[in-house]
Amino acid sequence: MASRFNGLLAELKPLKRFLEFLGNCTRLKPGVNNKPAHYREDHSMPLRDIFKFRDLPESETSKPFLEHLEDLRWTIVKVAITLGAAMIVCFAFRATLVRVLQAPLHDVGSQIGTLKALGITDSIVISFHLAFYAGIVLSFPLLLYFLAEFVLPALTAVEKRFLFPAIGVSFALFLLGVLMSYFWLLPKTILFFFRDTENLGWAPTWTVQQYYSFVTRFTIGFGMAFELPVVVLALVRFGLITYRFMARTRPYAVVLIFVLATIITPTPDILTLVALALPMCLLYESCIWIAWLMERRRLKRIAG
Repeated sequence: MASRFNGLLAELKPLKRFLEFLGNCTRLKPGVNNKPAHYREDHSMPLRDIFKFRDLPESETSKPFLEHLEDLRWTIVKVAITLGAAMIVCFAFRATLVRVLQAPLHDVGSQIGTLKALGITDSIVISFHLAFYAGIVLSFPLLLYFLAEFVLPALTAVEKRFLFPAIGVSFALFLLGVLMSYFWLLPKTILFFFRDTENLGWAPTWTVQQYYSFVTRFTIGFGMAFELPVVVLALVRFGLITYRFMARTRPYAVVLIFVLATIITPTPDILTLVALALPMCLLYESCIWIAWLMERRRLKRIAG
């Protein structure tokens, strides 16, 4: 009996060590309020806390694990509320969204006919999809800011001053990619596939679900691809990469850009792939020169 009891204690030792490890990670102290500063018993959050960066820990030790989870929870809540409010606004104008997204079909002409709705609930389901993607475009600056609140709490006062211009530039590049694909590339792509279908002797009959899925993925994909300069320059700003590294690895970056363009583009044709990858390559090349200017200014500031 004693031997069995000792064997049971030996089996429980790994569990005990694991629990001690979790206790050390969270650094919870008995009798001390371990809840984050913005947590309240009534679960309310003042409006000023919505646009407030996370507080740094008072000591040099790492922040307790539970506080990181609480900060992440509030970030997810703010992102969800912002995106949900934007979706409600866009859903109220779903008829306008439908007309705007069907405008590229005018280049094809009346030959395409009317889009077919094959599902009973297609009108509601597709309206929610359109509202979701349009909500992303509408709330994009706020979504970036909330993510920056969580990821970049240790920004200095000077760096925080450049945060809003950086978000503005990021949103402008996103809109540039969306508008470029919508007004220039999307009509040509639709016309290309329409004529290719006719050349095979088939009658193009497109459904609303297929069409809107293609259009939204196409335009949002281009918008996200144009965020490449923001990502690269952020890595340069935090010293993770340098312009020498970017120039040295340019051939590999071009290959990765074409691979990324292959994943983003909803069509397998080479024309759409090149149309997306070429601007990304030009943007990457511009990032190399901007990174060179940033490092040159930094060295002059250190020397001065």
